[in-house]
Amino acid sequence: MGEREPATVVVRGEAVREVPPELALVSVTVEAREADRGTALARLTERAAELRSHLDDFEAAIERRESGGVQIHPELKREKVVAYRAAATTTVMVSDFAALGEILLRLGRLGSASVSGPYWQLKPGSRAGAEVRAEAIGDALRRAREYAAAVGARVDRLIEIADEGAGGVQPVMHRGMAFAAKAESAELDLDLDPAPQTVQASVVVRVSITEPEPTAVHGAPVSE
Repeated sequence: MGEREPATVVVRGEAVREVPPELALVSVTVEAREADRGTALARLTERAAELRSHLDDFEAAIERRESGGVQIHPELKREKVVAYRAAATTTVMVSDFAALGEILLRLGRLGSASVSGPYWQLKPGSRAGAEVRAEAIGDALRRAREYAAAVGARVDRLIEIADEGAGGVQPVMHRGMAFAAKAESAELDLDLDPAPQTVQASVVVRVSITEPEPTAVHGAPVSE
């Protein structure tokens, strides 16, 4: 008779933690509205350059900035073009929160600019992800030991660890403080307390266990 395969236990482990955000995203859209397309684009170019100049003043506080595509479309009235509106959006990722309030105030006072944010988040590959994964694995192994102990056995060997649903660590959707201003706003009272980010991980762990003791769960004999 062949040797019997060892018994295995499959368990799910979870971990959730709140961590401080690492980035604040701010979206800035500059616009121009003129009677003809060329003038609208020229005006938009000027305003985009002004925006870049202001952002250059905060280079040390900005992790990255990305310019989106330019949009231009005609405004119609009674099927006749009365003006052209052009717009361009820049996404600014701020890592130095001490400068964030000043950045928002500066951008909010720009002519013909709309500002929204900050939207708090973690950096890609944040250390918080690795830490929460380790906690989830620890939770799974603790459960496996409890199951094994319930039948008089112990965990023998780790066979497999898998992200549940192959999703890995998931940042939970959060409500960060949102700031929105038009250029005409004169004074702004900003509450910039960074919103904690909830990060969670879920893993599935499979382990083998030693031969259970020949006693019953809850004291009844194990059937041969």
